Amino acid sequence: MRFEKIGTILTIALLVVIASPLNLTPPSAHAEEFTISGAGATFPFPLLDLWRVKYNGENQNIQLNYQSIGSGGGVKQHIEKTVNFGATDAPLTSKELELAPDSLHIPEAIGGVTFTYNIPEVPQSGMKLTGSQVADIFLGKITKWNDPSIKANNPDLNLPNKDILAVHRSDGSGTTHVFTEYLSMVSQEWHDKVGFGKSVPWPLGVGAAGNEGVSGTVRSTPYAAGYVELAYVFQNNMPHANIQNADKTAYVKPSLETLAAAAAGAAPTLPAAHEDWQGVTINNAPGKDSYPITSFTYLLLHQNLEATTKSKEHAKETINLVKWMITDGQKYSPELLYVPIPSEVTEIGLKGLSRVTFNGEKLYDGSTASTASNAATQTSTQSEKIPSWLKDVFRFYVEGQITEDDLLNGLQYLINQGILKV
Repeated sequence: MRFEKIGTILTIALLVVIASPLNLTPPSAHAEEFTISGAGATFPFPLLDLWRVKYNGENQNIQLNYQSIGSGGGVKQHIEKTVNFGATDAPLTSKELELAPDSLHIPEAIGGVTFTYNIPEVPQSGMKLTGSQVADIFLGKITKWNDPSIKANNPDLNLPNKDILAVHRSDGSGTTHVFTEYLSMVSQEWHDKVGFGKSVPWPLGVGAAGNEGVSGTVRSTPYAAGYVELAYVFQNNMPHANIQNADKTAYVKPSLETLAAAAAGAAPTLPAAHEDWQGVTINNAPGKDSYPITSFTYLLLHQNLEATTKSKEHAKETINLVKWMITDGQKYSPELLYVPIPSEVTEIGLKGLSRVTFNGEKLYDGSTASTASNAATQTSTQSEKIPSWLKDVFRFYVEGQITEDDLLNGLQYLINQGILKV
């Protein structure tokens, strides 16, 4: 009779364990808490902030602290090894890579840069602009909203005889890199006089910090115009232009579909995560439906994580978070108007993560499986299906050190607390 009871209890307990092998925490212990720090691009900040909330909901011992300070600041902190990961919309230059030769580029999302405006007489989106017209506005060659070239594209709009105030980024910015790279592609004069990069010598206009600063300045200043990431114009309900495509056959509205069209087919030409990404771009991609100002945005990670994390466990949690971002976390991208990265690009990131070590020990085997696991599971050995603490509980019962009611009450407590889940 005693063995029948033991068999029944073991069966119940094993069903619980098998149903949720990644949610086991010893009742006498709490998962160690970790804060993972990141800094950089404002371009993906809305998505990173949503990831912070969603990941903490699944892993309550993990907090993400991300500083939205611009790509230039993110690259600087990555090189100086003051954060666990950096973020940038512009790949590292060869000189920057020399300062951080163990860097990995991990694409996290695809976004678009929009031309936004505040014209009280034209409150709606859809103004049609060519790339050269956008360049001429920031060069100071087009100074009025009713310029004849703009009116020719938009005969139905009530364009006023008002001066254009051009707003640009004042900080080192990956959004600026994407935007000015595009302008260099479509305007030879821009290419020759200004060029492209995270910071450029703007011919005119006023500066503001971050996508937040530019969008805020445009919204509060009649007749202003600027460039911001797509998520910001939708979050703030800001008018934005349709930009002529690279084929010069249509004016394309920025959307998930048109950004995805621009990114299609890019994966086969991309380098490995540990290689040099300078020059990689999906700007001004061909195709009738391709929105022309489109870019990857990247996480920057050191291959040798002992330089930026305080322990092996901290390094593992950093890898787990990044892996979640480029796998499970991608399902949250569309609601903020970021295009999820294609599976081939995800694979580039996962292979990059398999190169990461802590004091020479690899932290990830390259598996593509989901990683919504908690810290307790990762501290146990990979081959351990039932943790030792749970085996001890059953041993105590078999040896008569605890009663059947004690065992059942203990299991019920773990289920009620959400530590074990059926």
